[in-house]
Amino acid sequence: MTPQTVAVLDHSPAETARGDSQQTTQQAGAGGGKAKTDVARQNLARYVPAGTGPAYWGPGNQLTFLITGKETGGAFFLAEMSVEPGGGPPPHIHHREDESFHILEGTLTIQVGGNTITASAGDFAFLPRGIVHSFKNTGDGCAKALVLTTPAGLENYFAEVFEPAADRDAAPPPPSKAMMARAMAAAPRYDLELLPPA
Repeated sequence: MTPQTVAVLDHSPAETARGDSQQTTQQAGAGGGKAKTDVARQNLARYVPAGTGPAYWGPGNQLTFLITGKETGGAFFLAEMSVEPGGGPPPHIHHREDESFHILEGTLTIQVGGNTITASAGDFAFLPRGIVHSFKNTGDGCAKALVLTTPAGLENYFAEVFEPAADRDAAPPPPSKAMMARAMAAAPRYDLELLPPA
């Protein structure tokens, strides 16, 4: 039986923004150059201890990276999202990624196309690419969800635009003018279309 190699993903926001988001408990092989190392990293089992993924402040929410395209060979990106009451992004369209939400706690009201979905703990919503959507926490407490984007890549937008969440227990700061300017400048590079609030 071959021993299993496990990557412990415990990285800071600065490392993720630079793309150096790996720490492994065992190197997957000696020599062979970068291509072999990248393939080896993609074939590792993953373990992310609670509270260790890079965290960022978005519009009224905190996004914690669990696994990125760097570790999945570009297949997908998975994050845990905590949304304060009233928090959530304005309408937007992903032209490259499908987005899925699995609600863990609370309630999110999701606008997708011309439909409204009220999703509560245990519910799942799939939002295909190319459809305008937004979401908002319309409940009284914090809402939490797992967010999956396929393929990966959107995590780079979040790392570029959002503010690093040094204090994970703090309330999210209001979106700054600088963050909004970064969002507008970066969106076209990620095939993301930001729309005015409805």
